[in-house]
Amino acid sequence: MKLLEDRIRKDGAVLPGDVLKINSFLNHQVDPELMMQIGQEFQRLFKDSNITKVLTCEASGIAPGVMTAYCLKVPMVFARKKKPSTLNDAVYWADVFSYTKKVTNKICVEEKFLDKDDNLLIIDDFIAHGEAVKGMVNIARQAGCNIAGIGAVVAKEFQGGSDWIKEQNIRLEALANIASFENGQVHFVGE
Repeated sequence: MKLLEDRIRKDGAVLPGDVLKINSFLNHQVDPELMMQIGQEFQRLFKDSNITKVLTCEASGIAPGVMTAYCLKVPMVFARKKKPSTLNDAVYWADVFSYTKKVTNKICVEEKFLDKDDNLLIIDDFIAHGEAVKGMVNIARQAGCNIAGIGAVVAKEFQGGSDWIKEQNIRLEALANIASFENGQVHFVGE
């Protein structure tokens, strides 16, 4: 998605440790017009997949996830990083390690929001090592859902998460595929 790649070049910053900081439009401050275009692109890519729900993870996946769900006209469910005190129902759990924060979070989804009849589209803001996606796939499999595909706003192809998804025979659509970071510059696949 050229618009997204241009925005990453304009507003993104490559930090030590192969971290891409794009918090001016996705991970802290959100550009709703760009998120709508992202949702429309995922809708275009998955329109024939009979999606029944979008699954994402809080917090940075919510903006692209909700816009995608809106465009597909289906509900969005997000995995929570902490079980709220008001939640007494059964939940699906998965452990997710965050490379940027260096912590393991337990994510959960209430069982009543996912079932074996669901055809899920998993949306993630970033796929690097793929830990959040692995957790969401784990939860979807616990629920017996079909995973129609995974949509990533950004995929850092060189960090292994994309390869893991492909090894699982899950369709992956990334809107910005990064091949490498060299000299503080982002290099996209195909350049």
